[in-house]
Order: sequence, then structure tokens, then C-alpha cells
Amino acid sequence: MATYQSDFIRTVVERGFLHQCTDLEELDAIASRRVIPAYIGFDCTAPSLHAGSLVSIMLLRHFQRTGHKPIVLMGGGTTKVGDPSGRDESRQLLSDQDIADNMAGIRRVFSKFLTFGDGDTDAIMVNNADWLDDLDYIPFLRDFGRHFSVNRMLSFDSVKMRLEREQPLSFLEFNYMILQAYDFLELARRLDCDLQMGGSDQWGNIVNGVELARRVDGRSLFGLTTPLLTTASGTKMGKTAAGAMWLSDDLASPYDYWQYWRNAEDADVGRFLKLFTDLPLDEITRLESLEGAEINEAKIILANEVTALCHGADAARSAAETARQTFVGGAAGDDLPSIEVPRDGLEAGIPAYELFCRAGLVASNSEARRLIKGGGARVNNVAITSETRSISAADLDSDGAIKLSAGKKRHALVRAG
Repeated sequence: MATYQSDFIRTVVERGFLHQCTDLEELDAIASRRVIPAYIGFDCTAPSLHAGSLVSIMLLRHFQRTGHKPIVLMGGGTTKVGDPSGRDESRQLLSDQDIADNMAGIRRVFSKFLTFGDGDTDAIMVNNADWLDDLDYIPFLRDFGRHFSVNRMLSFDSVKMRLEREQPLSFLEFNYMILQAYDFLELARRLDCDLQMGGSDQWGNIVNGVELARRVDGRSLFGLTTPLLTTASGTKMGKTAAGAMWLSDDLASPYDYWQYWRNAEDADVGRFLKLFTDLPLDEITRLESLEGAEINEAKIILANEVTALCHGADAARSAAETARQTFVGGAAGDDLPSIEVPRDGLEAGIPAYELFCRAGLVASNSEARRLIKGGGARVNNVAITSETRSISAADLDSDGAIKLSAGKKRHALVRAG
């Protein structure tokens, strides 16, 4: 294995964050000599980020922990355009108020992972609307558009995929890569930002920014990307049966978040410990070597560590205790996700398949029917076999709740409102 001069590049390589870099040797040398400002951009398309964004968030966290300055770029401007990368269709255009509301939610997520302030290595958050909103179209085209080859832009995966599938790609979206390149130039000028990082699907956009800065200002900038991350079974990170696994507790409970990581596939545990926790590598080596039933120890540690980072140590301990009560004792732990249904509806009775779907344990009524037919559904720890079985107030326990279980690992409580 190569020997690296800087703690940052060493960490990036050892923990599995590195996919591509424009000049790894030179970046390593500079990072060993001085503080580097670097940014990752996040468009404001949702009120929070989900677990699929954790690779980028943790990359910024490790960047700061190894002595450098993270810049979180909020895409208040680029969200109005929409990034075509990884998309088969245009993103829905959001209003200015929607973008502002989403940005506020995303800000709260980052406060859990990074230290913000005015120090040399303190993180800062900036909004690209500050410079994109006031651009004059003709001067921008003249000064910057001339540096971009349409032939080359058509060769980028984000564009080729849409064209090959005969999905429409608007001129609005086609501009996105130019605006992202311009962001890098602006951050270099404003904040002496040397490095842009992002997922592997952003490689072309990042290289565009490196080249634009060289042509316009004669600057030497760097780009670094992380691998496309999927689970061992090939599913996309951050996705669950009920939808996205959000990083905000008002969209996903700490218990649900803990369970998401506790249910990691055996083959993913070591990789996830390296990427998503601060645990030392020698401890991770010990944990990923566990086999058989002992791998569950590593999964619980993974869930505890990742949940503590996102929701705090108390929430992680509470989630772990709820899981222990639920799985070991068969009880309904305090932190199980719950829904409230009108009492009159519960008195009349609700079909089991409908209630499992409303509780978020499955994504659709048809999925609920399959779960029940397959014997994977339980009410108050008793298996049910009829998808039309009525669940009613008669099923409420002494605490006024009904416990629904989908398989052995997903549970929810229903309470009468």
C-alpha cells in the first residue's frame, strides 16, 4: 500500500472513501503542509438529507478531524435548475419558499456532524444563490460559456443516460454542469477553496470546475470523488421498505434509524463501520472478523455509533434498550415508532393489510397482503394469516397500544386517538 504524507488522504484511503482524484499525489503533499478548504454541494430538494448522503457528510467530518476546513455549499441557486445526474426525468421545480424551508432543515442535519465557527478549521455554510441569482445572462455566456464544449458535455454520463433512454433533458438542466463549475470558481475566489468533493456521479461536473478555474484564473484546483455506495445485495443506500431513511428525527425516529443500521447485511458491517463511524481502524478490524451469531455484536455497535452521531448518545442508548425489550423480552419498547388512528375507526375495525401500510411497515397495501400471506405479519406477537383480518380496539393491550410486527426486525405501535 502506498504511503501518504497527509492524515486526510491516509484516512480517505484506509476508510474506503476514495474513488477518483484529479492529482492525488499533489493534493496529498499540499494537505500535509497547510489547511485546505474544501466543499461539497447539497441541493435543497427535500426538507432533510437521508442516509444516502452520509458518505459525503462523513467525508467532510473526517476532513475536519484531520485538520482542514469544510465548506458546506447549499444549492439555493442550483436547486432552481435541477441536477440531471443519476436521474431519468426532470426534477420537480420548487418555489423559493420551498427551497428556503428545505435549506433550514438541512442546516440542522449538519450541525450534528461538523463544528461550525470562525476558526481556521471550523466549518462554514454558504449558499450559491448569493452569486448565481444575480448573474447577467449575456455576460455570463460570453465570459464563461465559451470555455465549455457541447461535444464534451454530451459525453457525460448524466446527459448520455437521459438521451440514450430517450428521456427529455431540458436546456435548463443542461446548464447545471456549467453552474456547478462556476460555483467552484467562485468559492476559489471568495474562500481560497482548493478542493471539491462529491459522489462518483459528480466526477464530470467537478473536472469541469477544475478546468474552468485553470482557464479563467490560472488556478490549480483539485477534485476527489467517493465510490457509488450500495448495500451488499445491491440496493441503494438510504432506502427502506417505507421510503427514505431520513437524518432528521421529525421524519424518521431515532429507533427506526438505529434499526436501519442494526439490520445491515453481514457483508456490509466492516465497510459501514469504516465509512460511518469514528471508531479506530484496529477496533473495526476486530469487529468485522466476527462470525456467526457474534456478528450481531458488531451490528449493534454499528447501530449505536451511527445513531449517536446523528441523534445523540442518549437516543442511541434508548433505541438499543427498546430493541432489547422488543426482541429479547417480546415487549413493546418505549421508542417503537407509533401511529395514532381515530378511536371510532379502530372501534369499527381496520383491515390488517391497510393498518400495516399506514404504520409504515410496508410501502403499499399489496406488499402488506404479500407479507401476511407469507406468514411474516404479527399482531401483539401472534402471527396472522388472513390479510382481511380486522384489527380493532379489542386488540389494544393494557397500555392502550397494538403492536404490529413485519418479520422479526420491524415493529410499530398503533394507538387510538
